[in-house]
Amino acid sequence: MKFRVNRETFLKPLQVAGGVVERRQTLPILSNVLLQVSGDTLTMTGTDLEVELTTAARITDGEAGEITVPARKLIDICRTLPEGADIELKVDDGKAVLRSGRSRFSLATLPANDFPATDGVTDGFDFSLPQAQLKELIERTQFCMANQDVRYYLNGMLLEVDREVVRAVATDGHRLAFSQINADVGVSVKHQVIIPRKGVGELGRLLGDKDEPVEVRMNGNHIRVSFDGMVMTSKLIDGRFPEYERVIPRQSSREVIADRELLRQALTRAAILSNEKYRGVRVELSEGRLRALVSNPEQEEAEEEIEVDYRGEAFEIGFNVSYVLDALNAVREETVKLGLTDANSSCLLHGAEETSTRYVIMPMRL
Repeated sequence: MKFRVNRETFLKPLQVAGGVVERRQTLPILSNVLLQVSGDTLTMTGTDLEVELTTAARITDGEAGEITVPARKLIDICRTLPEGADIELKVDDGKAVLRSGRSRFSLATLPANDFPATDGVTDGFDFSLPQAQLKELIERTQFCMANQDVRYYLNGMLLEVDREVVRAVATDGHRLAFSQINADVGVSVKHQVIIPRKGVGELGRLLGDKDEPVEVRMNGNHIRVSFDGMVMTSKLIDGRFPEYERVIPRQSSREVIADRELLRQALTRAAILSNEKYRGVRVELSEGRLRALVSNPEQEEAEEEIEVDYRGEAFEIGFNVSYVLDALNAVREETVKLGLTDANSSCLLHGAEETSTRYVIMPMRL
């Protein structure tokens, strides 16, 4: 196997494919990236057995073949070469020899046959939607995913396709994010899959704010997403996602309308003195006013007060301030609406005029 390629043409897709490769692996070959030459195309694949990323680059003077080389070392070598440099890589006597100008590197290899390629996603169903829309769904919900929860089905994002709607839902048991978009996906039956945390993170990182379509194929075991010459394949979490519709409050007896940035800044300042472990904030509501109070074990206190549109009776409730701030940071509107019932019921937060994205936050006892 042999090929020549320009550094810039090679480096970016190599970094994408190598992005899923973990530094510490139980299997040595999982630290490698698979290089495959066919005609004038070099295909690069990286995997951690959960997520697989495949990219491609145009090459010259290529000789067909395939091999795996250490991903991080190859990326670091190419990254530190001068801009515009030409790179030649040739497999010789079990070593991958890379030359560029007066530089020469000899890298250890492992056979391509040992590389754990993901089974092709051949069955299932397909749909497409603009990159920007899928990226927005992920950005608005991914921060609510659980992290290493024993309820493994929470360690990911629910992607639901239902006729002309695509929804994303994430929850860690203490808060929930729901977002949906209208999309002509052409399915008559509702489909649900749970994408693991790492797959969601990679998609959010790679998708752009563009109108070019993303091709998605899902079956019972995998999801494959193709865009910009890249293909990301991820295993799915096998489990039953909670019935999120039952968690989202239908109506609230108390409504608060507030300036999003004003509320965000007030809570950010108050959070400085919150308990580092529990992050509790006590919210006191009275006519036209919201007070946020926090304290910590060092007997330090913070109090913030802002004007809001609230006409109900005086009311008090506690929250994890980080959860509220995460939701406020994800809302795009200038004004937010908070729906409240009592001190033991969830808060529904969303943009004042936008209900396609909603956040549910459980209260805290303070």
